Amino acid sequence: MIPAGFVQELLARVDIVDVIGRHVPLRKTGANLVGLCPFHAEKSPSFTVSPTKQFYHCFGCGASGDAIRFLTEHLGLGFVEAVHELAQQVGLQVPQDDASPQQREQAQRRREHDATLAGVLKTAADHYRQQLKASPRAIEYLKRRGLTGEIARAFALGYAPDSWRGLASVFPRYDDPLLAEAGLVVVHDDGGETKRYDRFRDRIMFPIRNVKGDVIGFGARVVDRGEPKYLNSPETPLFHKGRELYGLFEARTALRERGVALVVEGYMDVVALAQLGLPNAVATLGTACTPEHVAKLLRFTDRVVFSFDGDAAGRRAAVRALEAALPHASDTRSFRFLFLPPEHDPDSYVREHGREAFERLMAQATPLSRLLVDVAQAGCDLATAEGRARMLAQAQPLWSQLPDGALRRQLLGELARLGGLGVDELASLWRVGASPPPATRIVDARPAPAAPRRGGVLTRQPPRRP
Repeated sequence: MIPAGFVQELLARVDIVDVIGRHVPLRKTGANLVGLCPFHAEKSPSFTVSPTKQFYHCFGCGASGDAIRFLTEHLGLGFVEAVHELAQQVGLQVPQDDASPQQREQAQRRREHDATLAGVLKTAADHYRQQLKASPRAIEYLKRRGLTGEIARAFALGYAPDSWRGLASVFPRYDDPLLAEAGLVVVHDDGGETKRYDRFRDRIMFPIRNVKGDVIGFGARVVDRGEPKYLNSPETPLFHKGRELYGLFEARTALRERGVALVVEGYMDVVALAQLGLPNAVATLGTACTPEHVAKLLRFTDRVVFSFDGDAAGRRAAVRALEAALPHASDTRSFRFLFLPPEHDPDSYVREHGREAFERLMAQATPLSRLLVDVAQAGCDLATAEGRARMLAQAQPLWSQLPDGALRRQLLGELARLGGLGVDELASLWRVGASPPPATRIVDARPAPAAPRRGGVLTRQPPRRP
């Protein structure tokens, strides 16, 4: 736990103008500074920063707070992360009440090492951007994909030349262990002889940035033909695929303004959608969606739409995303699942049908409650007792991940009706402590007929009594 006294000392040492000025252009007006609010869309500035009070306030949306609050709200950092970020800026070491001096020293060395590693990745990203400007072939490829120079600059796109040791001219020592640790250079033992070569060659480079804007890794796509088509940085001390989302740094303002996050499958989709007027898209990095991904998105918005291909692989990915979202599916949050036609990805669909048509698809996407029931029913014949029992067995591990609330209780009743049981019977079977209000018990063995969905939650007509 961070001592409260240290937090007060930290806030006294930092200058909120410097902290906010790194993210929001500010101009002087009297004793204060003003700028366009980063928390909502506006054309005239109503966001005020007070150097004397070390406080910010927006007269448009009401957002206000100190430097720590700004980092947690604007960058989506946790409280501890924000404190460490500010402490590093002013040269303070964060004390830990329950940490030994040795643990504190190790933590400090680890932060210093990570900062050095981030510097190596930034140098590489700057090099790749310069190489893109010098490669007509790479520029032509981006133009064929419909990308402009402006969007390439916004996402800091680059190009890795077709050279085995291209980074040797960028760093003083090509055998520096940091290059391999950062995932930029591959070290290979060839019969006792150590060989090194660039991991990324002849590829469009997509820098992966954390919410603070630091480069932590790269995604790369071949320009013409080659395998693999897409290549990501390996796991490093800075880069963990199960925790990071491509495009989150670039999309963070749009997520708040539009109130919904669109999760797609590739970084090219993210960049193309931003080009086409959908800057609120992010992508997982060659891995299934995880609870950590979902928790990170929920720092910016309470509505998430997952987009998948309509094939079997897309369905499997949707089930994994469903499992990741379930622990976070409180009554005030919305998760939907969009399945595109087999011939389309988000980029091609928007180009053919327009942004408004795609946004309508997002609004009509399958709600979490419906997908949970669909997954539970998969392969089950609800006309038989065995099929209904299997359905309930498949539903239980999904339903049990939901947090307690109205959604969880409604789905218990829905699953009970489909399974031919009373709600209290199912609650007892699943050993649920508190059962929802009584519902009509199914008497005959036939599954209840489907009814229209209301309010995004699947409902069904009560069964007819014999």
